[in-house]
Amino acid sequence: MTPVTRRSALRLAAGLPAAALIASPRIARAAEFDWKYGHNLPVTHPLHLRAQEAVERILRETNGRVDIKIFPNNQLGGDTDMLSQVRSGGITFFTPSALVIATLVPVAAINALGFAFSDYEQVWKAMDGGVGAHVRQAISRVNLFAFEKMWDNGFRQMTTSGRAITEASAMDGLKIRVPVSPLSISMFRGLGAAPASLQFSEVYSALQTRIVDAQENPLPIIQVAKLYEVQRSCALSNHIWDGYWFIANGRAWRGLPADLQRIVSNAINEAGLQQRGDIAGLNATVQADLESKGLSFNAVNPESFRARLRAAGFYGEWKGRFGDEAWGLLEAAVGRLA
Repeated sequence: MTPVTRRSALRLAAGLPAAALIASPRIARAAEFDWKYGHNLPVTHPLHLRAQEAVERILRETNGRVDIKIFPNNQLGGDTDMLSQVRSGGITFFTPSALVIATLVPVAAINALGFAFSDYEQVWKAMDGGVGAHVRQAISRVNLFAFEKMWDNGFRQMTTSGRAITEASAMDGLKIRVPVSPLSISMFRGLGAAPASLQFSEVYSALQTRIVDAQENPLPIIQVAKLYEVQRSCALSNHIWDGYWFIANGRAWRGLPADLQRIVSNAINEAGLQQRGDIAGLNATVQADLESKGLSFNAVNPESFRARLRAAGFYGEWKGRFGDEAWGLLEAAVGRLA
């Protein structure tokens, strides 16, 4: 299968009407399982493009019995709305970031612990291993099903409309948008900032109107959401790694016959692995593209941020919140944190 690159994604978006990007071939008969899947990303993002391939494969391999319609770009509401809908069965699938689902399953935020991962090798060792299994089990207890392979959202970077962030002292009093996440709020307060929790659908307008001065997201999100239009500089902080859990309504999933479960699981998990590769490819080129659009970049000293977080008691607090078992699984993958 041809890999999705930023260039091919943008060319696809420019050359086809939106309906063509969203629609998938339909087998001309009523599906036995006619389901909805919502997410918060544009149709040019690799998550959408790989999910589109997955639902087409599912339709084909189930001979039309499972038909999943995708609703991208917050068409079905913000993250909190869609999380509520997938729990109630209003939609069957949703891809919340770990920070979003952690509002319901607190331990799901463990991968977003500040400066926990040094690279992707550590990320996938944890999330494809013991940490991921622990989190999936916790998700199952709220009547949701989480597929095995987590999709990549990337390491998060900080952007601002004002002074560049070069070290922890630059965080003092900074009004920064963060996800609706106790962990993110705790981290940025520990760094001395003034975090504001807003849904992703509100980020652009909040930056544009200066309700907040800064935000933090992976570079591909900054690119596809055009946040460079309302921000001036980007600190390559790699402060958090976050990913997307592909989740299903528990009752709907349990009602799917085992043979169809295997087809759906295989398609979604394999698409997730391909999407990881897409993000890796994007990360190699997206900085240059953002620089061409006027966003400046600078490196940071991560140790100054870790030192401030240790002094604030951040790591000790979250070890207690996540529990010894989850913390031990994380440290087994990344080394001692606290």
